[in-house]
Parts: sequence; C-alpha cells; structure tokens
Amino acid sequence: MKRIAGGLLLVGLMFTAVAGRGQATVDAASAVVEEHGVVMKTRDGVALRADIYRPAGEGKFPVLLQRTPYNKSQTAEFGRKAARAGFVVVAQDVRGRFTSEGEWYPFKYEENDGYDAVEWAASLPYSNGKVGMFGGSYVGATQMLTAVGHPPHLAGICPVVTASNYHENWTYQGGAFEQWFNESWTSGLAQDTADRVIRQATNAMVGSRMLPLVEYPLFNMTMPSSPSGLTRSLAPYFQDWLAHPTYDSYWKQWAIEEQYASIEVPVLTVAAWYDIFLGGSLRNFTGLKAGAGNEAARKGQRLLVTIGGHAGGGRKIGSMDFGAAAEEYNEDAITLAWYQYLLRGEQNEFAKQKPVKLFVMGENKWREEDSWPLERAKATRFYLSSAGKANSAAGDGALTMVAGNQVAADSFVYDPENPVGTVGGPLCCDGEHLAPGPRDQRAVEARADVLVYSTPPLEQDMEVTGPVTLELFAASSAVDTDFTAKLVDVDADGVAHNLTEGILRGRYRESTKEVKLLEPGKVYPFHIDMWATSNVFLKGHRIRLEVSSSDFPRFDRNLNTGKEAATDQTMEKATNTVYHDKEHASALVLPLVRR
Repeated sequence: MKRIAGGLLLVGLMFTAVAGRGQATVDAASAVVEEHGVVMKTRDGVALRADIYRPAGEGKFPVLLQRTPYNKSQTAEFGRKAARAGFVVVAQDVRGRFTSEGEWYPFKYEENDGYDAVEWAASLPYSNGKVGMFGGSYVGATQMLTAVGHPPHLAGICPVVTASNYHENWTYQGGAFEQWFNESWTSGLAQDTADRVIRQATNAMVGSRMLPLVEYPLFNMTMPSSPSGLTRSLAPYFQDWLAHPTYDSYWKQWAIEEQYASIEVPVLTVAAWYDIFLGGSLRNFTGLKAGAGNEAARKGQRLLVTIGGHAGGGRKIGSMDFGAAAEEYNEDAITLAWYQYLLRGEQNEFAKQKPVKLFVMGENKWREEDSWPLERAKATRFYLSSAGKANSAAGDGALTMVAGNQVAADSFVYDPENPVGTVGGPLCCDGEHLAPGPRDQRAVEARADVLVYSTPPLEQDMEVTGPVTLELFAASSAVDTDFTAKLVDVDADGVAHNLTEGILRGRYRESTKEVKLLEPGKVYPFHIDMWATSNVFLKGHRIRLEVSSSDFPRFDRNLNTGKEAATDQTMEKATNTVYHDKEHASALVLPLVRR
C-alpha cells in the first residue's frame, strides 16, 4: 500500500455479495431474544437496520446502543452477554454501511442519525427510556457526535480510544497527513462500498430471468480509469481530506473539542498509551471536565487509560510483556460495570474509585488518581546537549538538567527519498504489514539522520506520568520540512523501546489553520506535542529522545518544497539543524512524579 499523487491505492478489494438478513430467535438456554434487521427510519427517510438482543422475560430495561460502520453482527457476543445482565442491546449499522441504506461519508450524518437512533431505542416497548452508548474508534465518534446533539433520552456514553478533532488527531497530526491510518482504514471500509455497488447492480437485473454473462450489470460497469478516480468512486471523503490540509470549516463542523458545552451526559473515556487516538481521548476528558454542558456532566467524567488500544490487548503488546495486571482490563466488563452503575444505580467500582485510573508502565501496575494531568507531577526540562555530533545512538547527544553548552547545534540531511521508517508506535489498521506498539528502536537510532540524546543510566527509578512535549529550536535549508520527536526507554542491555512520539510540519509551526513557510536558515521555535505517557524508568535505564524529520509511512513524507505532498511530484533534500545553546535552549519537558 502506498501514497500516490492525488489519491490512494486501494489494496485487496474483493467484490462479493452480502448475505441477507436473519430472523428473530429466542435462545432458551440463555433467555435472550434476538431480532435481526430491525428497521428504523431517520428524519430524512433513510432505513437503518439494527440487531436487538434483550432479556426474554417481561419488563422494561435500560438500552445500550452501538452505531457502527464495522458490521452490527460483530456485536452479537456482547449483545447476548449484556442481555443476560438485564440490558437491551441495539447494534445498528450506520448510514451507508452493510445492511443500512444511504450514503456512507464519515462523521457527516452521525449527529442527526445518532439523535434519531437514541430516541427510537428509548421508545421500544421493552425500553425503560434510559439509553447509553458504547464502543471504540469510529464507534466512539458516533457516540461523541450523538452527545453533541443531546437527545433527551441519552443518559451516558462510553467512547473507547477515539478522537476529539477529526483533523488534528484523526486525519492529520501536527499538520502531517496520517498516511498509514488513513489509507489502511479507508481501504478496509471501501470493501463494503464495493460490495454495495455490486449488490445494487445485481439487483437491477430485469426480473429473475437468466441473462447471458456479458449482459449482467457487473460486467458492464464503467470503472474509473485512474487510481484517484477509483478513490473518488469508493471513498470520496479521502480526496476531501487531502483537499483540506488546514483546519478549516470542513473540519470545524465535526470538531468535538469545539462543542464540549453541548455534551450534557456523564462520559467514561477509555484511552490507551500506544493508541493512535491517545491525544484526542485525553483532550476529551480534560475538555469535558472543564466545559461540559452542565454540572452533572462535568462531575460525571471518568478516565481509564490502558496500554494498547488499536495497538493490541492483553499482557503482551508489541515486543513488551506488561505482566499479569495488564490482563485485568476487559472492555466488555468495564462497559457493563459503567452502565450498571450509571443506569441501574449499582454501587460497584465506579461508585467507589477515584475518577481516573491508569496503567503505569515500567512497574506494570494500575493506579487511581484524582485528576488528569496529575497535580503532583512537576514539568521538568531535560536540555539537549552535544559536542555537535548527536547523529545516531553512537553519537555524543545527551540530556542534561543544565541549559546550553559551548556547541550550538547538531545537523543532519533529511532526504524524502530515503525517509526514516516507522517502527512500532500508535498504529492502525494493518498490523500484518506494519506492526504497532512498543518495538526496539535500535535500527532507527543507527541512522545518521536521527539525532539521539540520552541521560546517563539512572541511579534510581524515575516516573514520568502526564503530557510530554519537546521545545525545539531548529532551522532548515528548505522552505518547509518536518521535525519528529520520540521518547524512548533504554534498558540496561541497550534495548530501546518507544513510549510516545510527535511530529510538527514546519509550515504549521504557529497554527494548523494557516500556512507560513520557513525562511531558509532562520531559527524557529517548534513546540512538538508528544501526547502523553505513564512510565517508570527503572534504575539503570536511560531516558532517550530521538529527533528527526520523517516517520514513514505512519506520516506522509514532507517533500521540502513547500507544495502539497498530495499533488507534488518533486522532492528536495533539506539540511536541518537543531540548536541547543543558551539562547536556544531546546528541551524535552517531562512530568516527573516523586516516588
């Protein structure tokens, strides 16, 4: 899979038909009633279909609603489990996906359709009128956008590993295009879109008579003659994403973080340290704590931060084993406990524990906190230092507590035709071809175009929990370039595992709302948001920072020309320089927690 000028290469599409809807059944052994393909009409007349799982006994029950683009049938196991626990579960295909009618276009219809779905679910004869929503990734987006519309019967949501701004922490980050995620996610979604095209063409046959093979609509379809044309046909939103690289009105219409005041329900936000949407999940929690639409919602915010998210679950994620405590996280169990507390008043862990619970890596334990970020965490600067040869882990780069030294800078040549490759990290959605999570970074650190700054081996354990940033002073020979930053934990054997990272495109150093190209050779401050982590650097380990100008294919390559990479065909090398003298005190800012 690769980026191409003006579009996307859709890989592995299979043109297949989709089976028809099932029938309502009663599972006597589990006392669960299942109804499949139940139709709901939206306010504009589009038929959306849902599967419903409910207790077989008499009575009215709270409803748990999931609106998904990933096929409602995938909710069956949880639906039966929740029904046995006394809930009605409604799993609905969103507009234009699988069994639901209409146009599929991410984010566009979710507020209104979500509102209609909540009110419809609340009116079901076996509903007690209380509706909660659940699910992760885009399913988290359907919840957040529904909550923005504040339907009267929505009582709470539980968004798992989702974003707060579909420009800045979904499609772009620091102004760089999230190439791996955007292309792999879109390619997967385009499979169902292609299936629908074939199904609609087949249904258009005259009557039921058999036609000669060449007369079937499938074999007479006019396919686009270019990859960009195929993308426009199957995923028009992808082309729109490329056409809107700045944070403009196209993105603002769906930006959750600009609409926190419209959300009036308690929210359990589930984030993960190696998740692609970690930054957005944390913003949702802090933003809602400060600005939700009423006091009950502001006080009702909860945060749970686990390890992998889209990067994986269980105790082993990437190449790291996080121990038995990591296995305690179970999304289904957490969701049920949240709604048993919220909708049924059960005095479980959510009635007793602190509002924040997070997994502390390194010591591999769960811990409750009163707030996020932690009030007791102290922002501490680790200054970049060298004798001018910080290139690669074999260089002389250091992190010190003293600002500035006699050597002003470190330089490297960034060549977009030979970018630094992505190794692990917060990736989605094709782990087979690009493995996510914590991975050994030594191959990356062997490159001369990667600056490496490390502390000496620590004399005692050191905890870093909270937001991580890099205050970088740098210059480039080009009118535009990227700067990347990666926080790494180096063990006593020299194995270097990534923790969290960030990127900033030079043209967006001041704001992602407008382009300001660089003046070649001029030193600029770059504030790189590296999101956050919670990690205990153990005694004998080293804290390490990597600085470079590419992380490909997670992010698209900056071609250094000042033109848009989506359409430009030219590339230029850039000599990029990082300064760390007293006037330009570049520093890694870590939230240290006293132990």
